[in-house]
Amino acid sequence: MRGLPVADFLESKKPATRALLVGVQTPDMAPGEGAELLAELNELVENLDLAITRSTLINLRDRLQPKFLIGSGKAAELIAQAKADGADVIVLDEELSPAQQRNWEEESGLAVIDRQEVILEIFADRAHTREAVLQVALARMEYSLPRLTRAWSHLSRQRGSGRLGGEGETQLEQDRRLVRNRITHLKGELGQVISQRATQRRKRQRTPVPSAAIVGYTNSGKSSLLNRLTGARVLAVDKLFATLDPTTRQLVLPDGRTLLLTDTVGFIRRLPHRLVEAFKATLEEVVVADFLIHLLDASNPNIDQHHATTLAVLGELGAADRPSITVFNKIDAIEAKTLTRLRAQHPDAFFISVHTGAGLDQLLHRCEELAVDDYESAELLIPYSRYDIVGRLHSIGQVRKQESVNDGVRLSGRFPVKFSAVYSPFIFKAPAKRAKAQRKTR
Repeated sequence: MRGLPVADFLESKKPATRALLVGVQTPDMAPGEGAELLAELNELVENLDLAITRSTLINLRDRLQPKFLIGSGKAAELIAQAKADGADVIVLDEELSPAQQRNWEEESGLAVIDRQEVILEIFADRAHTREAVLQVALARMEYSLPRLTRAWSHLSRQRGSGRLGGEGETQLEQDRRLVRNRITHLKGELGQVISQRATQRRKRQRTPVPSAAIVGYTNSGKSSLLNRLTGARVLAVDKLFATLDPTTRQLVLPDGRTLLLTDTVGFIRRLPHRLVEAFKATLEEVVVADFLIHLLDASNPNIDQHHATTLAVLGELGAADRPSITVFNKIDAIEAKTLTRLRAQHPDAFFISVHTGAGLDQLLHRCEELAVDDYESAELLIPYSRYDIVGRLHSIGQVRKQESVNDGVRLSGRFPVKFSAVYSPFIFKAPAKRAKAQRKTR
């Protein structure tokens, strides 16, 4: 390990295969919340292909302790249990500070990680597009920077009398510089990718096709819904964070109009804040969408917490004010009394089954209503001298009929209100709603 750069050191670590999981129920948590989070941690760790030796929930009567996060006596018991079980790693559901992580590893001689590191590793394994890879790499580097002393603890006492200090201190500073430089480089690359996405988004907005984003807790069926509605082939499996990269497909609504539908990364409780920051560019699809489809797994016993978590993340992204449709999925997997309760609690929600197709027609009609607000129907007469307008209207609107007459080209269709300056001088017949309004004022 002597003189080994931090990136090589991290890559050289043999992956742990057996894990002891530790959950914490603190006094400020709701009853049973610690157990629910521990069950979720089980599923997260299984995504790393680790064998779980056991899961233990610690009930804390007082606040978290500074050295081990829990009491020293309880930490010693857990370490002894981990070694007796043959565990290679201890996973804590609470966030560990760099000092606490170091204390655990020095005391146990085992690898010790927290929920943040588990999620970061899952994201690193699942990222595929250039943007997602850069975002995850940035989050991992920012997480690792204050923890670099873990890689150099064997040199911590090698302090020389010279101005530069000992070998360990020198190498540690070199590694810190390497990581800081890497962070700067990643931010620069990510900035270029974000700029490219912004350019692509502006091009889409010049063709004002309405857009919607599917959001929700991870594993609620977002990718399956996208596949069912659009015929896409996005990976859809029963696994947390199965897809990280946003996927946009065209959905043809029942009235023939087109809607751009985007599948986004799933949310989760205690999502590392640095990942929210790192993924803001990807999740920006949520912010710019015309409306959101908030998908919930009706069969999950923790559905209320999932609902609250998604709303909290949307608020952090600045998307809390987006128009949204609340949709409960997997109604084929719940009892009738559960469905009745959910309908009573959420009277404006939609209840569907992506698996059976139940309720999808009603959902599509609601999408039509939300997508129609910025369009109006009009009949236009375009002089032949302005034939360039005809091409423009085909690109920005939905032309239903076109015919050549003596005075020019007559068009009928639906056109975006924000481009009314383009077509209003050529209106041949006022839209029905506008004509009705004019009759009322007479």
